[in-house]
Amino acid sequence: MRGLSRASLAEVEERFNAVAGSADLGTLADELFSVAALFDREHGLRRNLSDPARPAAQKAQIVRVLLEGKISDAALETVVAAVSARWARSGDLADSLERLGVVAASAEAEAQGRLDDVEDELFRFGRIAASNLELHRTLTAPAAPEAAKRELLSSLLAEKVAPTTLRLVTQLVLHPRGRSLDGGLEEFGKLVAAQRQRLVAVVRSAVVLSEEQKQRLATWLRTSYGRDVHLNVEVDPRVLGGFSVHIGDDLIDTTIAGRIEEVRRRLAG
Repeated sequence: MRGLSRASLAEVEERFNAVAGSADLGTLADELFSVAALFDREHGLRRNLSDPARPAAQKAQIVRVLLEGKISDAALETVVAAVSARWARSGDLADSLERLGVVAASAEAEAQGRLDDVEDELFRFGRIAASNLELHRTLTAPAAPEAAKRELLSSLLAEKVAPTTLRLVTQLVLHPRGRSLDGGLEEFGKLVAAQRQRLVAVVRSAVVLSEEQKQRLATWLRTSYGRDVHLNVEVDPRVLGGFSVHIGDDLIDTTIAGRIEEVRRRLAG
């Protein structure tokens, strides 16, 4: 989001933070996801509720009539704040609600002491889906029934991952909202990491890193960036030796493959 929408999101987040403290966070996440999906489906409703020419009080009243008694007070107040705000494009309204749903789910995982698990599980699931073409095809097939996808995810992940992980993966698979599965998992992973204001680093190494090596690398990155860094480590024999680190737009490449490629570029130039 940019400009006007970014400022509006900050205002809605402030209201969300004020009402979420006493809410059931898992339920709040599900409700915000459901309202976001409603706005995605009902284009006319979304346009009316994001129309800057329509008075905020009128839009708030529409939402209260439509949703009061059907979702929790915390979810309703968050949605009212969202429709009362001004958005640069109508899609940003639904985007903001989904984003806050991820924040609510992340807060629940943090309260359960499972935030690290969720970060790791989202990353690993992305790698599994990317390497299993049949699974990836099934989860991303537009014509596949939602119930079948939900049942498949439950059979694969229930009791094996944190409830928040299953909730977030299910949201992405059932409501991709124009994203690839990989892109959505990366986006959600960053939002989960932001729950503790941490950066996410994707580390590729030719061999499995020991816990001591990962701790040293995390300490060095924390010192370099001034923030805690969560490591998603992927073993990739193609790097030959050393390791590479992607963090934001930065690439730290100490691999043999990376050095060979750099030599090739210099020779080509």
